[in-house]
Amino acid sequence: MERLTCFKAYDIRGELGRELNEDIAYRIGRAYGQHFRPETVAIGGDVRLSSPSLKMALAQGLMDAGVDVIDLGLTGTEEVYFAAQSLLVDGIEVTASHNPINYNGMKLVRAGAIPVSGDTGLHDIRILAERNDFATPDQVGQLRYQCVLNDYIDHLLSYITSSEVKPLRLVVNAGNGAAGHVIDALEAQFGQRRIPIEFVKIHHDPDGTFPHGIPNPLLPECRAATSQAVRAHQADMGIAWDGDFDRCFLFDEQGRFIEGYYIVGLLAQAFLQQPADPNDSRPNKIIHDPRLTWNTIDIVTANGGQAIQSKTGHAFIKERMRQEDALYGGEMSAHHYFRDFAYCDSGMIPWLLVAQLLSVKGQRLSELVAGRVRAYPASGEINLTVTDTDDAIATVRAVYEPDALALDQTDGISLSFSDWRFNLRASNTEPVLRLNVESRGDPALMKTKTAEVLALLQPFSAPRS
Repeated sequence: MERLTCFKAYDIRGELGRELNEDIAYRIGRAYGQHFRPETVAIGGDVRLSSPSLKMALAQGLMDAGVDVIDLGLTGTEEVYFAAQSLLVDGIEVTASHNPINYNGMKLVRAGAIPVSGDTGLHDIRILAERNDFATPDQVGQLRYQCVLNDYIDHLLSYITSSEVKPLRLVVNAGNGAAGHVIDALEAQFGQRRIPIEFVKIHHDPDGTFPHGIPNPLLPECRAATSQAVRAHQADMGIAWDGDFDRCFLFDEQGRFIEGYYIVGLLAQAFLQQPADPNDSRPNKIIHDPRLTWNTIDIVTANGGQAIQSKTGHAFIKERMRQEDALYGGEMSAHHYFRDFAYCDSGMIPWLLVAQLLSVKGQRLSELVAGRVRAYPASGEINLTVTDTDDAIATVRAVYEPDALALDQTDGISLSFSDWRFNLRASNTEPVLRLNVESRGDPALMKTKTAEVLALLQPFSAPRS
């Protein structure tokens, strides 16, 4: 029986030809339909050149399993989430997000946008697809095309109060990915609703050849175009997205990249400072990941909320969001989750909220985050390829644990001291360690401790290929 290596812990992702092709996509559709037996599945696809054919193969597999299929067209992942929530159907997005150009994959959710992971059916789908021996349904499903863009745009605009938004010029960089058509639709609504936001569009048109490189602004080398455009156009803020725009990355009015960690705190504060609904007695819970925490916990506590830590990763965060009925959740990697968006992550809602904050507070983005950056300077995530992640983590732990005030193993190891802390965790998919360090108001200490930990990890560095 063929082993399908494109199945990961939370989604499907693989190299084209070797790990993922139209035949495998068809089998995934058949397996999904046979395992879950949904009545209808909404499918969308990103701009990759392979996405249309993989999407159609997936659709045929679903229909041959007796499932009706709604083709949403070119979409970002969150548009599928929205369809799954608003239409109460299952959803599958064909995307490889920020992976190299020779990759593609799928993200799967049940009706209501409940994620499908290894623990909730993805493993079973893999087994069925590997066996490639499917039951014959009573009837074949039907395909129809439907656009949910207008309803999705209306939902996005429900997060801001139009009358509060002041004139703003925003640089928007879709990275030639799937975000462009949403920006165009928002721009049309801004005109109709007299919302004074002006867009400066760069790398805007969808292009699966990615002429300006794979859109992944988490990498420093992918930020220059947005930064330069902000300065050149004297914009109030810059926004860049990854390929399927479920993450957004913000730049201040000087073109400086703002670490996602501080945006989590900014949005948590904004939600917690909203006027309380007298008919809503739910506690204001905020979910965060364990990599960088002090700023978020400080802000949430000061504003009467409850900060709850979750293991890193969208499946874990979404599960905890639902479990706690949390108002908002954020990861430093620029994933932001919203209770009113089916507890899912969105790359559009965050920048809309920040745009309104700039207007309401009458401050620049640099001013909104400056105090928090000073209070909790952070290293940003440092990725290291190593020969043995377990040994490397054990070595660092042995050195620092005796003097630590607290050890947390929610995800890797987090060791806290009176004036600094760090998290060291292994990647789930590759021999890489991810290090994050922060301090209490002492950037020099943060840099010194970062260098210390990196020195301990140096003997484990893998040779470059």
